Amino acid sequence: MYLTFEKQIWFDYTDNSLASAACQNALTAFVIAFGHKGQSNRQNRQEVRTIEKERIRIADLAKELGLSTATVSNVIHGKTKKISDETVKRVQELIEKRGYMPGMADILLAQNDSKIIGVVIKEHPKYGGHVLEDGFVSASLNSLLKEMDRAGYFMMVKAAEGWDEIARFASMWNMEGLVLMGFCEQDYKKLRESMHIPFVVYDGYFQETAGICNLTIDHYDGGYQAGSYLKSMGHKKVLCISDNLTCMDLERIKGCEAALGKEAVGFMQIPIEAKERMLFYQENIGAILKYTAVFAVSDFYGVELIHHLQEKGIGVPEALSVVGFDDSALCNYCWPSLTTIRQDPDERAQRAISLLKNLKAGREENRVVKLPVSLVERKSVRNLRLGPQFL
Repeated sequence: MYLTFEKQIWFDYTDNSLASAACQNALTAFVIAFGHKGQSNRQNRQEVRTIEKERIRIADLAKELGLSTATVSNVIHGKTKKISDETVKRVQELIEKRGYMPGMADILLAQNDSKIIGVVIKEHPKYGGHVLEDGFVSASLNSLLKEMDRAGYFMMVKAAEGWDEIARFASMWNMEGLVLMGFCEQDYKKLRESMHIPFVVYDGYFQETAGICNLTIDHYDGGYQAGSYLKSMGHKKVLCISDNLTCMDLERIKGCEAALGKEAVGFMQIPIEAKERMLFYQENIGAILKYTAVFAVSDFYGVELIHHLQEKGIGVPEALSVVGFDDSALCNYCWPSLTTIRQDPDERAQRAISLLKNLKAGREENRVVKLPVSLVERKSVRNLRLGPQFL
């Protein structure tokens, strides 16, 4: 669990038993997240317990003053209309004397507008427990963080397996809105029925539903651009790889087929588990090399395939060209650098925050926003129209 107040971002991988830890003050949070150089985790935990033991609580102030905790809390949070000036003065003087410091979460949750927006990502098996390391997810979080910081919001991130975790998460923290990634149509419908907190969906596949805004990209056109580019480079046999043949992946593959012609495009469904994928590539390498190019529906799968081919002594793009999708940071950290379809995470983040504001104000009900994509040419595709001397 990490809480970083400088960047206005909280990471929450916890269940309810740990949620109260987020109500510690900033010093406690820093010790939990980063500790002190040279100290063990056990020593850091002991220091946290010491801080908590010594920390002045509202209940301590109330007991010393002979007041209710509600009265002291109201003074701390500026709700003093029904409290006498004398009582306010007494509370304020003791706060200064005792050095009381309210926790960041205490301050936010006491306000009508918490300024907290939650981002929840589906903990899918394909991530292998490393969902935040996925290129698309990490790029999206980075852009959302920058946009929320500009708009004066705090960002809390959670990986969840089921929709019911989202409802508890949002209500616990009095969130103003949510950005959701990777869940299915039924999950979104159940959420809409069970809570009134506005939310925006990244790449949802469902009919328009009241109270839900869907921010997607033109997956079909992305596939079409990939296919058109490969066609312009002289490729007539292209293999598409994905771990499924539904939703956005299907749209990307259909677009590629439309550009190249259905007879020119093949498909292989690769396993979700990494070890099984490596075995799959090894067993099917002969069939894969019957094609001149591969269109991978994500950069991760494209880069992974390049590494596997190179380990087997198979050159990219000399023996096989590869195109990805997303334009994640991975594209520039492999060789050859990966040609891909770019989606703009900054633009999507800007739209997401704008839509959440409109939903909260009642200016939006349901809307589908489709953002454009573009091809980024790098070094992973061979031009078959040129001779081998141009490799």
